This record gives sequence, structure tokens and C-alpha cells, in this order.
Amino acid sequence: MSIFKNIKQTFSVLKSVDIAAIAKLSQKIDLGEVMKTVGELDDRQMAGLMRMLKTKARKGQHNLPPIDGDFYDLSLKLTPHQREIQLKVRQFMEKEIKPIANDFWNRAEFPHHIIPKMAELNICGLAYKGYGCPGESFLMEGIMAMELARIDVSISTFFGVHSGLAMGSIYLCGSEEQKQEWLPKMQKMEAIGAFGLTEPNVGSAVAGGMETTCELIDDEWVINGQKKWIGNATFSDVTIIWAREKKTHAVKGFLVRKGNPGYKAEKMADKMALRTVQNALITLTDCRIPESDRLQKCDHFKDTAQVLKMTRAAVAWQAVGCARGAYENALKYTKKREQFGKPIARFQLIQNHLVEMVANLTAMQTMCFRLSEMQDQEIMTDEHASLAKVFCSMRTRDVVSRAREVMGGNGILLEHNVARFVADAEAIYSYEGTKEINSLIVGRAITGYSAFVS
Repeated sequence: MSIFKNIKQTFSVLKSVDIAAIAKLSQKIDLGEVMKTVGELDDRQMAGLMRMLKTKARKGQHNLPPIDGDFYDLSLKLTPHQREIQLKVRQFMEKEIKPIANDFWNRAEFPHHIIPKMAELNICGLAYKGYGCPGESFLMEGIMAMELARIDVSISTFFGVHSGLAMGSIYLCGSEEQKQEWLPKMQKMEAIGAFGLTEPNVGSAVAGGMETTCELIDDEWVINGQKKWIGNATFSDVTIIWAREKKTHAVKGFLVRKGNPGYKAEKMADKMALRTVQNALITLTDCRIPESDRLQKCDHFKDTAQVLKMTRAAVAWQAVGCARGAYENALKYTKKREQFGKPIARFQLIQNHLVEMVANLTAMQTMCFRLSEMQDQEIMTDEHASLAKVFCSMRTRDVVSRAREVMGGNGILLEHNVARFVADAEAIYSYEGTKEINSLIVGRAITGYSAFVS
């Protein structure tokens, strides 16, 4: 029985050994004799041999733990169907986007050829019901934002503008006719959307200081003004334009179609972040829009705010993806980069940076996971979403900074896949509500006092 047990233990060790390695080993030693000798070992001797083999195995590179930013295994909380969607998107990003991300980012161009491939994922309007949309949870929408940003924040932003802000505006504020016309083809990415809210002179104060105006003249709305930082607007098929009515000062939304007279979109240049995203400066000069293209369920900025509230959770998830991408690439680097004869991952100071990175990342992930659960339960408030945006955008800055630091000088090179995350984190920090504005939203909720300047 003892011999049988020893041989069984030996086979359990050999199962983990590479076949090619066994073949090579057989040229040097008599494996039959080895097996015979092992079979004759007593329990104490076998235990010693097993300890030695396991110690040797632990020192081997192939037995190092996998590189995975999900330290608390939140993926285990997903259903098999949800996990399948997540991994499908991850595979797409690894195969189609990762090899080209640095090149397009560096050239500040958009890879239009990936749109049909992205459409095949069937994730546009993921949480919307009807109109060809999958009807999944907002949790999965957040997971998708993370997976996209984990490889390329620019692609995640392109998708968030199209699927979240543009489709979301129509979904929440459009008439049934408008939903039927636009949402099915936007879901299939046969039509691409943009979202025009921010202006050259007004960002955080857009709720009360919007300068773009609209006026109803002879059954048509005439829009004048400018919009700035509008992602996708250089090639969008429809752009949601928000404008203040001259007479009533009410904020209204409009579906501005591609090629509409009086609409001009100029690509913005010299950005240091999200360079793949095609942001535009939009100029509207006596741009005439029929009443049928006015969003029928929007008559106040609070309606616009509902769209922002719905998408802000996904932006927090986007920050998670940015941090996760930087962390995982940095961790991989530290295991391969050697100094003083050993991988730098073995040094205490490097491990300290890595631990602080994964701690921040884990805190961000768990916060966003709970936020999305609240959104699916329809109990998420503005302040809940704002707190996640504040915290995650701040912690992402810290994570990408440490990721760059453990790489030394190589951290500023695109080829090592961290520099891009460092730059893109700055854009996440500001868009969809700055840290200051979101802080005031949370501050008002917890104190009962509004510190906004009117």
C-alpha cells in the first residue's frame, strides 16, 4: 500500500511537468529506475521529496500567480451568462483593440474598421428594454465599461458616448416614434450617436448658463451657438444638441442629423488624453430642426440630468477599467524586468506600490459593484453616482501614477502600455462632472446645505 501511495504521489507531480521536458529528461536518466527507487521510499522520505519538489516548483516562473486585477473575485458574483458576456468582450478587446490601441492613440485617429466587429458583440444599449436592445442589467453595463477601458479608455469613451449618452437621451427623452426610428439601428451600430452639452464658455455651470439658444420659427426650431469637447461628433449620424429656449429659458434637446444645414463639426487637436476619441467643436448657425426632431419628453435641464445620472455610474466603472489596465500591465512588467539579478517584483518597495495599487483598485471595484446593484434596484441617487465618480477618478490617478513609477523611465513609453492610461486618467477625472461639482452634490446630500454658487 505504501509503494502504491508513493507512486501515486509521484505521478501527481509528473502530471504538472511539461511532456517535452520529460522527453528531454529521459535522455539523461533512466526514468524506469527513478520510478522504482521512488516506489521504495518510505513515507518520511517521500514527504521530504515532495517538499523539495514543491519548493522548486514555487521558484519557477510558470507557477507565479496569474495577473488578475479582480483581487476579491467579484466575477464570481456574476451569473454564467453574465460571465460569458464579460469574457466575450474581453476577448474582443484583447484580439482586436490591444494590438492597434497605441498606434491610433498616437496618431489621434479613430479605427472606424472596428465598428462592425464591435456591433457583433451586441452590447449597445445593454440595459435598455426593447428596440432590439439586450435588456441586461446596469451592472453588466458597468462591467462592459470596465472591460473596454481596461484595454483602451478611448474606445470605452467612444462606446459610452454612443450607447450611453446618445442612445440614453433618446431612450429617456424621446417619443415612441423617435425611439423606433433611431434606437434599433443605433443598437446595431448602423448609426453612430454623439452628445452635445458642454460649451466653449460653459462646462460645470451649463445647467444655468447654457449659451446655445433655440427658437421656434414657422414650425421649425432655429438653433445658434457652439458646443465643445463633443466625442464622435466628426462622424456621427445623429448628434443630441441641448439648447435653451429664448422665450422660456427651458432647456430642450434636439436630434441633429448628419449633413443638416447650419451644423459644422471641427475636429479638436493637440489633446494629451483620449487622443483616439474624435472630439469636436460644433458651431450651429441658424441650424433649422423640425419639431419632429425635438426630443418630445425634455422641457427642463432636470431631464438632461437624468441622462447624466444614468451614465455616471458607467464612467466610474470606466475609471476602474483604466486603473485595472495600468495595474495589470505594471504587474506584468515587474515580473519580467530584472535589476540586480532578479525580477523587480521581488523588491519590497515595488511590492508596496503594487499592494497600494491593488487596494485602491479593489475598493473602486467593490464600490462600483454596489452602485450598479443600487441602479438595478432603482434606488441609486445622484449623490450615490457622484460619490463613485469622485472616489474612482481620484484613486485612478493614484493607481496609474504608481504603475508608471514601478516602470521607471520605461513608464513614459507607449510600448509598455501604461503611459496611455496615465494620460487618459486625466480626462476621466474631469468629464461627466468634475471632482469639485460631484463633491458638492455629495456634500449637499450629507449636510443638507447647498454650497453651489448661483
